[in-house]
Amino acid sequence: MVQFESATESNPKKMSARWDPAEACQPIIDDAPVFYPTAEEFEDTLAYISKIRHQAESYGICRIVPPASWTPPCRLKEQDIWEHSKFSTRIQLIDLLQNREPMRKKRSRKRRRKRHSRRGTGKANATSESKPKSASDCDEKFGFQTGPDFTLAEFEKHAADFKECYFGFKNAKGDQRTNVLTRWEPSVEDIEGEFWRIVEQPTDEVEVYYGADLEAGAFGSGFPKAASTGNGGSSDQYVHSGWNLNNFPRLSGSVLSFEESDISGVVVPWLYVGMCFSSFCWHVEDHHLYSLNYLHFGDAKVWYGVPGSSASMLEKTMKTYLPDLFEEQPDLLNDLVTQLSPSILKDEGVPVYRVIQRAGEFVLTFPRAYHAGFNCGFNCAEAVNVAPVDWLGHGQNAVELYSTQHRKTSISHDKLLFRAARVAVQALWEQSLLKEIPANLKWNTVCGKEGVLTRAMFVGKKGFLPEL
Repeated sequence: MVQFESATESNPKKMSARWDPAEACQPIIDDAPVFYPTAEEFEDTLAYISKIRHQAESYGICRIVPPASWTPPCRLKEQDIWEHSKFSTRIQLIDLLQNREPMRKKRSRKRRRKRHSRRGTGKANATSESKPKSASDCDEKFGFQTGPDFTLAEFEKHAADFKECYFGFKNAKGDQRTNVLTRWEPSVEDIEGEFWRIVEQPTDEVEVYYGADLEAGAFGSGFPKAASTGNGGSSDQYVHSGWNLNNFPRLSGSVLSFEESDISGVVVPWLYVGMCFSSFCWHVEDHHLYSLNYLHFGDAKVWYGVPGSSASMLEKTMKTYLPDLFEEQPDLLNDLVTQLSPSILKDEGVPVYRVIQRAGEFVLTFPRAYHAGFNCGFNCAEAVNVAPVDWLGHGQNAVELYSTQHRKTSISHDKLLFRAARVAVQALWEQSLLKEIPANLKWNTVCGKEGVLTRAMFVGKKGFLPEL
């Protein structure tokens, strides 16, 4: 069993790690494309995404590396947030993400799991609400149970201790020949091979924490906002940037700009604070929206993507390999608690691609593209959704799918569609009066008989396509 306890005077930290590079299960798959926009291209966010869509959408996922000049400050590093603001975590049982029994079998012979304290400070928490649940609670209904609360500073220390103990690397050592301090750390490939070894061929119980789905509205966004900057400050240029995830969902040209509610996780960004092996399982975005993830700081995040055109193949493969789990819980993929190795997907003919995201980089996912991954160590990321007009067809498909699944929707597709159409009609009318306002011209490409907006409005309505 892999054990880790945060160090205290009476309880030194310990780890019985069994990392063996010879047992690695690193998937052999191709990488998704990487894009390097120029400073000029980077100025118009949705225009750039539209530009790369035809090349990247067939991978389901891609990485975008901003120009070197784009270096937004991260307000999460400010002392009052870094040292004092606490966030909640979830317990993840990595060895049970793929290989686990249905709960009906587990109830008859429960697996006993010893609970370990993993606080970065090693101090007991005064409130019971933030304590990890017991082993029996975790096994009663599989999922990511409540873990302790941390500050960013505490979580960084905990994550560093865990990673060092698990992989067995020590402090920096001096090279006698060069008199330079060096420090060995596992590579992304080392960590990837071990992660999938734990998932595919578990021999140890491995529990980690993940600060996932943290509301940026409550904990605070990593990007600067107008209220947090002074007049003319150096960060002011980033307050209004389209790549600032607080602005991204409602950019001009995004159908979500017509959404009146601040829907958490869709229009309002979510934060993710990870540690080594903390994982996000296979899923698609709500309503098959686009998503954009920015890694503010820390260790790399490894992603896997399957294009939306192959979503049904992934679902079929997962049901084939995990029939008991899906029989017990048909909507299992909606719970984001199950992994399946990219190696298995590849062997079954499902196209799957890898992205290694580093600090200061974006990862873009496309409509109905399944994606999953894990963190290589302590890091902090932020994500949100967007809906360029080309999403409308995907959104309609999502609504129809949700209807068959009796699943609730978080946004009204029809409201967004009709509000977009109303603005488009107004823009076309103004152009007919020779009022060529620049903001109105973009609607020309989505209207007309072959326009995306027109087809979204009228295709399926007895083939009626009106003249616009």
